[in-house]
Amino acid sequence: MTSSQSNLAGLSRFVFRAPSWYRSVAIALLLAAAAGVAAFASPDAGQVWRGVLFVGRDAWQGVFFVGIPTVVAGLGTAWVDRVVGGQLTRDRSMLLALACEVVLVAVLALAGVAVYLTPLQQQFVFDTLVVALASVFALRLLVIAAVSRSSLTLSAVPASIQTLASAVLLFVYSGTLRAIELGVPLQRAYVTTYLSRADEAPPELSVISPEHFLLLGVTCVLYAGAVYGFLYVVDRPWRESLGVSVLDFIQGFVGHIADGSRELETFFEQMGEEAVVPVTVLSVRRPDGTETARWVLPMIHPGPMGEIGGGNLPVRVAEETDGLGFPPHATAGHDFNLVTEREVDRLLDAAERAGRKLEFTDRATPSVRTAAGEASILGQAFGDDALMTATFAPGFADDVEYAVGLSAAAEARTNGLDDVMLADAHNSNNGLEGPDLGHVTPGSTRSFDMMAAAGDAGDRLATAPRSELAVGVGHVETEWEPEQGVGPLGVRTMVTEVSDQRTAYVLVDGNNMEPGLRGEIVDALDDFDEVEVLTTDTHVVNTVEAENQVGDVLPWADVIEAVRRATDDAVADLAPAEVGIATEHAEVTVFGNDRTETLASHANAAVQMGGALAAVVVLASLAVSALLFFLA
Repeated sequence: MTSSQSNLAGLSRFVFRAPSWYRSVAIALLLAAAAGVAAFASPDAGQVWRGVLFVGRDAWQGVFFVGIPTVVAGLGTAWVDRVVGGQLTRDRSMLLALACEVVLVAVLALAGVAVYLTPLQQQFVFDTLVVALASVFALRLLVIAAVSRSSLTLSAVPASIQTLASAVLLFVYSGTLRAIELGVPLQRAYVTTYLSRADEAPPELSVISPEHFLLLGVTCVLYAGAVYGFLYVVDRPWRESLGVSVLDFIQGFVGHIADGSRELETFFEQMGEEAVVPVTVLSVRRPDGTETARWVLPMIHPGPMGEIGGGNLPVRVAEETDGLGFPPHATAGHDFNLVTEREVDRLLDAAERAGRKLEFTDRATPSVRTAAGEASILGQAFGDDALMTATFAPGFADDVEYAVGLSAAAEARTNGLDDVMLADAHNSNNGLEGPDLGHVTPGSTRSFDMMAAAGDAGDRLATAPRSELAVGVGHVETEWEPEQGVGPLGVRTMVTEVSDQRTAYVLVDGNNMEPGLRGEIVDALDDFDEVEVLTTDTHVVNTVEAENQVGDVLPWADVIEAVRRATDDAVADLAPAEVGIATEHAEVTVFGNDRTETLASHANAAVQMGGALAAVVVLASLAVSALLFFLA
């Protein structure tokens, strides 16, 4: 992950799950009541009981004129939005209405303070009210167009509900109709009975005139144009570079984080590219044919986040195995994220085909560890095939690029090995700090270190003597939540014994590890000759936190204790075993070369430039609004 990709992932901290609609309704009504008490406070309360009565009346007026439009908009917008083809949920709709009520109350409060401290008259408050209602319409139009992905024209229908509801109440209870000559006395008398109730409203509303509603309509049209211009400018770079809309990304991103929807996959599918990836399977079975463990390593990246794409790949792999599933992290970066979860099925099909090709052997070599520069590889051969794990610990590293992993595996096969399962241990990283975050890219010193270490391991394993093999597996189902950095697979271990040498392979269902934790685990397992600690790189732990490594939240002692229990179970399970390794290929749709970086760069630029552009648009719109009021 590069720094721009980490910035993109970090944007998820600004997105939260929408509260239930009825909670938002309760908050909206309470806020409206408080606003009513502040706006319509009666100074002549007199006795205590009269004061309570007046406060209750003022609170009710606030609920009526501020709260009811909010509730109508919150409950009605989702239904209207779906009628016109949108996808806004009731929870999001009510939260949006509540946010707009907060904007409205804040603007009116500031206007009231200005009237109190300056020679401005009550007329200024209602002039400001027109601007506030138009701003509410513009904000709702922007959000609904982005989240529902409807056209701006269709989005304007549900976006106008809150402003329209407020305008209707103000029209009826301000007595504005009395200033309009209908020309038909009977009709006028009939209509005014229902549409002119100034006698039942606070006297402050009498200041409202027909010109206010005319200016409201003109201002709403003006602000709608500003929203269109803003979206066009922000969206254009995305369409030209990626062929997709930023609104599709926003809709999917917010939907996944806030509601767990899978809309983001549709966006990724539009920008994806076809790729052929190896899928390697290592199966361990007893002499009677019972499978005890299965390692499955597709060369893709289990991302981008949550359960989107291949984010939940480790669990899917583990669910498809007869023995204990081991889904380590492959040598692939974010460009090899699957675009949809459906692509996982193709990988599982390839793993099944590889499983049918397995040729088992009960002969294996002791494990060997080789090092070159910062790279260290633990390898062990089973017949003419081998399992290798690569780490840069105690240094910091994140993902190993696809091309680097292929080259390293090819180096390992140079002197006689057939299939090589090369896993990225992914077990030491310093989070989201630094310019490149430890990405192992082609042409870097680390890539050549890794290839040299893999070649050396392949040479030694190809000529090493084979002996009888014993294997045991252990599993600790932890109760930790993904927010604590560990996924549902918990801690899994496989222990091999060859010629009195014991090797422990520890797999933790997490996304990388805090620096130093891997070393602590290795030291704690000092009764083994060789130990390597791997993580699955599951992205179910990264739904809200871009940085949520194993050991970041959990106490290290708890992690080490879980590993110790799992390895003890594996030792107790040691028994003669046979191992087979085979590789198949799968055609899948992934993000594509450089697409992740391009997406991240565009998203970060949109956030940085969008804020400044939004400020310019808002100031320009307010300036034009002020000019309109001055001319009117």
